[in-house]
Amino acid sequence: MPPYTLAIFDLDGTLVDSFPWFLRTINDVADRFGFRRVADEDVEGLRHASTREILSRLEVPLWKLPAIARHARRLKAEAASEIPLFAGVEAMLRTLIESGVQLALVTSDSEANAREKLGDAAALFAHFDCSASLFGKPAKFRRVIRRAGVEPGKVIAIGDEVRDIEAARAVGIACGAVCWGYAAPAALRALAPDHMFAQMEEIAEVVCRISQSA
Repeated sequence: MPPYTLAIFDLDGTLVDSFPWFLRTINDVADRFGFRRVADEDVEGLRHASTREILSRLEVPLWKLPAIARHARRLKAEAASEIPLFAGVEAMLRTLIESGVQLALVTSDSEANAREKLGDAAALFAHFDCSASLFGKPAKFRRVIRRAGVEPGKVIAIGDEVRDIEAARAVGIACGAVCWGYAAPAALRALAPDHMFAQMEEIAEVVCRISQSA
């Protein structure tokens, strides 16, 4: 048996390479909703910040967040064909499935957008918990774990942001952070996640305890 029997994945920045799209789009959204634009020199600093810090630095009115999220989902739907999977994602997911690991996707995006971006890989997921939530990722994680019928000690959440680590800790499950997403690796390491993944294939090695020499 693998050490984990349920792997909960984030989507943007973890499985799909949406950061370039985000950088192309963010200032149009800022102009529409009246928060600070992101200059090129701001990007690296934001990658080291938490979600709360980002909202504060950009002076995003919290009451506008639901409308911003809806607008962003519409833009993502229009740009789905421009947002590719990271190399090696589908092979990694298939390795997990073949090793007996259930897959779940938790994202603030819509399920339709998520399935569009995942393409054929969407069929590998047993559980989806999508769209924005007033109670955030911890509530979504709890729902997915309950549906999957898995003990928390056999669950790992894998994402690319500080909030992914915080949410996993809040519900008492293991957390893995990827180094190729939105947050800077140093910001993730500072929270000491259970696992740091520098390359896609490392996920299967850890989740399924596959030897590199096997």
